[in-house]
Formats: sequence, structure tokens, C-alpha cells
Amino acid sequence: MTVLTYAEKINLAATAIERACGKADIAVVLGSGLGDYVEALQDASSIDYHDIPHFPISTVEGHKGRWYAGTLHGKTVYMMQGRFHAYEGYDLAEVTMPIRVMQKLGVSTIILTNAAGGVNLDYQAGDLMLITDFLNLSGKNPLTGSNLDEYGPRFPDMTYALDRELQALTLAVAEKQHIPLQKGVYCWLNGPTYETPAEIRMTRALGADAVGMSTVPEIIVARHGGTRVLGLSCITNMAAGVLDQPLNHAEVMEMGNKVKDTFRKLLDGVIEAL
Repeated sequence: MTVLTYAEKINLAATAIERACGKADIAVVLGSGLGDYVEALQDASSIDYHDIPHFPISTVEGHKGRWYAGTLHGKTVYMMQGRFHAYEGYDLAEVTMPIRVMQKLGVSTIILTNAAGGVNLDYQAGDLMLITDFLNLSGKNPLTGSNLDEYGPRFPDMTYALDRELQALTLAVAEKQHIPLQKGVYCWLNGPTYETPAEIRMTRALGADAVGMSTVPEIIVARHGGTRVLGLSCITNMAAGVLDQPLNHAEVMEMGNKVKDTFRKLLDGVIEAL
């Protein structure tokens, strides 16, 4: 039995997606509770993750597991209705495989969205946050192992991990649309447990404004491959210990649903302005 390399798996997945959906210039990864944004696409086509060779499968509620392509404001756009997480049991090569596939298919700009817990005491549930930088407290890195030289260097720089021009564009769009938009640092921890109050105090002391269980591996791999990245968080709940109440995923999904129209309006404006 032939054992395929990671690069060969990427190529096979990319070929299947291109046959089903064509190519796109922009890609959007939709986080928990935000998957309905695919409805904005015109002339949409899609493929189920199950039908993409060697692709992981989403196992989390709110991540439906389909890859879409269509037109939005004159741009060709991919949308991932669901992502993958290390806590699902996937290694980080699998978690970030979609980013490699996007790079293989020529995507120039990736917009990463997520649901996050608010660490900054000035935030409240329902806020939107522009990710300006990240903290990786997982103890993991998706570039561990042999370097994929065809994608990027062994030691990629993360000084400008989140694209500064895209941030400025997004802030301008938010101001024009009168959408309040926080700016902050996103901290990645493994999950699947929510953080303890002590861990949240630690992340706040280290400079985090929001915390979550995704996105950072995707940012790292996107930058390794030279792709421009924009990150946006929906603060669906205040993190552990900020309020005297327990946390649950249903709350995350409910708040994501409440702010989805505002979130979609912001994304529409950003994609139109690109």
C-alpha cells in the first residue's frame, strides 16, 4: 500500500475542491455560530468535507462541514462552513490542511473568524474584535516537523502575522458602517475545557483580550505560506471568572446567532472593499 506524503494529500484535496467549486481569490473560515454567512454567496457551489480526499471532518456543533465557493461583491470567494480543532483529536497538520489547500489553489487573502471568550474587562458579550496579534499558550506549533519548503521558510517571521493593511481597511469599514469594533490580542489554548478563572487571570496579565481554541494555527500556516490574513472574533461570552456564572457551548451559539447580522454586514463591507 502506497503511503502518501502530506504534500500529495494537499494536492488531492485541492484537485477535488477545484473540480467541485473552481478557484477563488478570497477565503473565509467561519467559526462557531457564524456558518450561515454562506447564504450571502451568489451562484454558490459546494462540496462536503466527507467528499474531499484526506480532509478532516468537523465534529463540533455549529460546524456543518461544507466547503463553498461563489461570488460576493464581484469577488470569487471560498467559505468554510466549519473548521477543525486540535481538541477533536486532529494533529495540527490536519487542523491547518485547509489553509494549505487554499494556498495551493491560489487564495491571496484569508479571513479567519471565531467565537471567543472576553478576557478584557472592558468587553461585553456581543462585541466584535479585530485580532491585532496572538498569544500561543498551547505548547504546540503547526510548523513542527519537516518544513514544506515549497510553501515557506523554516523560520517564518510573525512580526506582522495579521496584515496591517487589512486591519486598517476593516477599521475604516466598521467606522463607515457605524459598527463598534474592538481591537485586541487573541490567545489560543487547547480546550476542549473552558479555561479556569486562574488561567483567565494569567492570560489577562500576559496581554490577552480574548481567548479561544482555534485560529492561531491557521494564522501561523497562512503566514508561513505568504498569505495575507485578517482575523475577527465574536465575543460570545465573557471568559471564566469575569462573571459569576458557568460557561456552555449553547451560550456561544446563541450569541453568535444574535450578532450574525452585524458580523455579516462587516464582512460584506470588508470583502467589497478588498
